[in-house]
Amino acid sequence: MIKRGIATFTLDYGQCPKWLFERMVKLGREIVSIISQEYGSDEFVKRIADPVWFQSLGTVLAFDWNASGLTTILTAALKEAIRGQERELGIFICGGKGKTSRKTPEEIEKWGASLSLPEEKTLELVQSSKLTAKVDTSLIQDGYQIYHHSFFFSENGSWAVVQQGMKTENQTARRYHWFKSAKEKIDFVEEPHKGIVSQLKSPTLNLSAKRSRKNREVSLEIVSRGNYQSFFKDLRILRKHSDKLSKMITLKYQNKEFTLLNLARNEFSWHPVLLEDFSKSRYLEKIFSKIYGIKPKNYQELLSIKGVGPKTIRALSLVSEVIYGAEPSYQDPARYSFAHGGKDATPYPVDRRTYDSTISILEKAIKKAKIENKEKNLAIQRLENLISQNYG
Repeated sequence: MIKRGIATFTLDYGQCPKWLFERMVKLGREIVSIISQEYGSDEFVKRIADPVWFQSLGTVLAFDWNASGLTTILTAALKEAIRGQERELGIFICGGKGKTSRKTPEEIEKWGASLSLPEEKTLELVQSSKLTAKVDTSLIQDGYQIYHHSFFFSENGSWAVVQQGMKTENQTARRYHWFKSAKEKIDFVEEPHKGIVSQLKSPTLNLSAKRSRKNREVSLEIVSRGNYQSFFKDLRILRKHSDKLSKMITLKYQNKEFTLLNLARNEFSWHPVLLEDFSKSRYLEKIFSKIYGIKPKNYQELLSIKGVGPKTIRALSLVSEVIYGAEPSYQDPARYSFAHGGKDATPYPVDRRTYDSTISILEKAIKKAKIENKEKNLAIQRLENLISQNYG
């Protein structure tokens, strides 16, 4: 089972002071080492995939708990903390923020060669990295632009992805987590997430939802038979009959009648795809020509095709929905706020098992860390402060 969580935070443009980053690296090195020794490298990777645990670790290392910078700085600090000790720990971290995120596949390949991994195993890790990014930009279209992508994997083949997107208009960031154990099979497409937390809801075209299965099936059928000229004909028909002058139009198409009730203003007033004139896009036509030539066998294969992005997926979703009646989900997959929960069940009842496990592992790691007592006490105090904010 893949696990991914989503957390939304205030967008932070500040810089992490050098002295703070150095301390985060120092304490982070101790915590990673102890968790690896006590629980194994797979468990550490699994914990990174838990958005609550990841957030708590960042707070313990002295970063603001609700700042978007926690994601990027914590990842960078952990990457620096284990530098030179990766083989000993059995933990490897690739990618990061901005340009570094785009180097993730290259870094995975370098580690694959260095560790003498089978070529197919390295390729699988690279493809996993690319697909998680594709899903969170093309299948979950929530308005957040991904700018941070990091890939954690263990010597046994377990992996986690932590990536973050920003929405500049409301100054927020959203974080996405993925996890796969070494023995699991992957369904990247349908409901790949378990733990989902967020402070804000966002208008979302969610094609990873179970409710969107029919829409995905129809989309795949559209590109697996026929030709792209027929597909663009469908798009032009929808465009013609979905403007503000169309109060009520009955459209006869392929011996069927479709009634469009003020399509652009009412039921689809928030539909992201109707703001675009797909029928006039030369690039989109080129992409669909390529897709029809490949004729993908499943939706994951469709998503994996180079050049297929959010606009391609939106166009297919629109035709599948309006012409063929396969409605996708428009529900934001984010379910809860960042907190573990509250004693008054707001925003939801406390998940005591997750909460207690987080506290126990971090407390044990801090107490065993080879650092000064003053630094230990400060780290424990930060953990206690986080507990009181989200539980007490």
